[in-house]
Amino acid sequence: MSLKFLIIATGAAVLAAAVLLVTVVMPAEFGIDITGAGRVLGISGLSPAQSGALKPGGAEFALDRRTLVLAPFESLEIKLRMDAGQSFVFDWQADAEVLYDFHSEPAGAAPGTAEGFERARLDTAQGVYTAPFPGAHGWFFENRGERDVTIDLTTAGFYIAVLEYRDGRVVELPATTPATRLESN
Repeated sequence: MSLKFLIIATGAAVLAAAVLLVTVVMPAEFGIDITGAGRVLGISGLSPAQSGALKPGGAEFALDRRTLVLAPFESLEIKLRMDAGQSFVFDWQADAEVLYDFHSEPAGAAPGTAEGFERARLDTAQGVYTAPFPGAHGWFFENRGERDVTIDLTTAGFYIAVLEYRDGRVVELPATTPATRLESN
């Protein structure tokens, strides 16, 4: 093989790569079709960005773990103050069945106004929740049994504060951020 042949072959490969970049890769991957070849080949925009698949949290990330103890026939509520569109993941486990009601109270609504999402008797539940409106979103737990029940509740996501409703009082606890947890350890 001569040097002249090697230079010509390399030039041809670079030219072919440039043509493929402009006529195939750019239209398919980036939606940039300057030659119109992507439209003719039917490949324009094959790999568009997935809108809506990733969204910012809108608040600082929070992680909250707490243990709740309910005496026989005692109840309490744990709610998270959130803006519309914010989400959290949750997991709770009780050592006995409890009555629970997951509901939300819109910010600024009349007292007693709530939208219910789930009501059942269980000893565990997990899921993801996205707030449809700003307000307080969470659980009413009630022990209908004859012995104390312990509930371990973990939430992680984007919320402003944790609210505990017990014995006619509301206590607002700041949401625990990962940085706060590390500093307090």
